Amino acid sequence: MLKQPSSLRTLAASLLALSLATPALAQVAKDAVAPNPAVAAAAAQAPDAFVKAITADVFATVKGDKAIQSGDVRKLIAVVDTKILPHVNFHRMTASAVGRAWRQATPDQQKRLQEEFKTLLVYTYAGAVAQIKDQTVEFRPMRSRPEDTEVVVRTVVKGQGEPIQIDYRLEKAASGWKIYDVNVLGAWLVQTYQSSFAQEVNASGIDGLIAKLVERNKQLANKKTTG
Repeated sequence: MLKQPSSLRTLAASLLALSLATPALAQVAKDAVAPNPAVAAAAAQAPDAFVKAITADVFATVKGDKAIQSGDVRKLIAVVDTKILPHVNFHRMTASAVGRAWRQATPDQQKRLQEEFKTLLVYTYAGAVAQIKDQTVEFRPMRSRPEDTEVVVRTVVKGQGEPIQIDYRLEKAASGWKIYDVNVLGAWLVQTYQSSFAQEVNASGIDGLIAKLVERNKQLANKKTTG
């Protein structure tokens, strides 16, 4: 059975309480949570400034909206859709998580894999957003050169509990910086999925992995109504 790594379950403790809104309702919520032009502008600047802009934007949105703080699913999904997903390279993230099997997949299979993996990560991000309360984010000094096109931005999230290490791998694309991997408590997201994805592919092929992702996403979508 396809399971989320424990580090991701830590990041998204409230994940299983979420369900996806219907497209119409999701669009209403998305319209109420507009993208921030300042974040798009920051993508062309230093990578740590870019991550700071995303973080500040998400935190300000959550802390300024009582509906989000109370767990409004539609708005949580809207925050992820408008303020996080546009800055993530899902193609690279999915290809890396699937590994060697990605090159063997047909274009249609690659499309399905990316769509289902993206949906799974939406739940993860939404679960993390739902936990934002009084935390602050501390940025570690950058260890990169101005000409680098791939960097790691290191942060520590501090709140009432133990500090949580969250690092970001970024690449410099034509449109600016994009996130392609996230490290939570010492475990990189892509790497933690690689082994379970490889097991599914070895057992039942690429279509089997797609089916498992579909099944997992349906379980998460139905959790609120059945749990």
